[in-house]
Amino acid sequence: MEGERSWISHRNIKMATSEVQDFEPFSEFDEADNGSSVSLDLLLPDDLLERILAYLPISSVFRAGCVCKRWNEIVRSKRFLGNFSPSCKSLKPWYFMFTCNEASTGYAYDPVFRKWYGGLELPCIDTSSWFVSSSCGLLCFMDNETRTRLFICNPITKDSKRLNEPPGGKFSDYSALSISVDRASRSYTVAVVKSKQVPGDFLQWDLSIHVYGSESKSWVTSTKEILTGWRGGDESVICNGVLYFLVYCTGVVSNVVSRHSLVMYELSTTYTRGSLVRSSIPVPCSLTCGRLMNLRDRLVMVGGIGKQDRPDIIKGIGIWELHKREWREVSRMPHRFFQGFGEFDDVFASSGSGDLVYIQSYGAPALLVFDMNLKLWRWSLKCPMNKRFPLQLFTGFCFEPRLEVSP
Repeated sequence: MEGERSWISHRNIKMATSEVQDFEPFSEFDEADNGSSVSLDLLLPDDLLERILAYLPISSVFRAGCVCKRWNEIVRSKRFLGNFSPSCKSLKPWYFMFTCNEASTGYAYDPVFRKWYGGLELPCIDTSSWFVSSSCGLLCFMDNETRTRLFICNPITKDSKRLNEPPGGKFSDYSALSISVDRASRSYTVAVVKSKQVPGDFLQWDLSIHVYGSESKSWVTSTKEILTGWRGGDESVICNGVLYFLVYCTGVVSNVVSRHSLVMYELSTTYTRGSLVRSSIPVPCSLTCGRLMNLRDRLVMVGGIGKQDRPDIIKGIGIWELHKREWREVSRMPHRFFQGFGEFDDVFASSGSGDLVYIQSYGAPALLVFDMNLKLWRWSLKCPMNKRFPLQLFTGFCFEPRLEVSP
């Protein structure tokens, strides 16, 4: 509507239309009657026009809203958004990339049309350093300072909701955020894993799990445990009702081969059976970092493979899928792609949804895509975001572009 902020702005975008697609903002205007000709869409009833527009991919729905006042009202109506069901071509996840040094405005990559959409501004958050997790078209944000400000939003429609402050206190040393949306009921679950060093004892870490349910609209502290020689981190995901998160060895545990281990926690349980770490699953090899993701209810991990003599130095990247308690290797990044990133740090950004896994170096806007079904690696179209100074960092995450879900 006129006066409302569009989800797309047009600042400093000078790319070819084949590379970057700008969406025009929704705006109301009256068409001038410059002749006696009658537009064909005026002869169509609203319900039929809605059905026609519903066949468009999401990127085209935004442009359709700029055609005329009537189309704009239709694509913004609750009935259209509630009944909109994207076609199969629209179900592939987009990747949102932005720089860590600026506000929360960036570019979204559409793998179907292989286009970057410029000027996408994330709602709710103040800076790009917030925690983010996505599921079925919804994003969950948590601030990086107090770890108490949480928002649920649809980045496409801009609908948002602030959650109650989670328990567990402020300023935890490490936090991991994850969200899971039930596709049938569209209810959602948010989990926050907090880890804080026990005062006066550098060997012990206080770990707690806090769960929010959209139906109950309340938080529950599921479990608390003191870990010795292990701490929580910032990586977690919910898959089939199970919360998975990585714990990190602090260097004081004997006979530890790897610095990472995977913890499984049933969200439906009301108490913990034994130690979380003792029942954890070791990672398949020595990793410099690990990234967890839910791909069609399968737990997948992307990890930086450390050198044998220098486990903190990355030599490659692998993808594994968890089957019960066993890791199965899906693929390893071919060396030519690994070299294509240029200078690659031991940590990197990676997220996925559906059948796609995205991998991005923090030091450059290059984006690599892996198709789990085709077992195919390929670069995305070059991102229009440029590196303006040597220490500039980039990051990103993937999400499903949907109009019909709301917090």
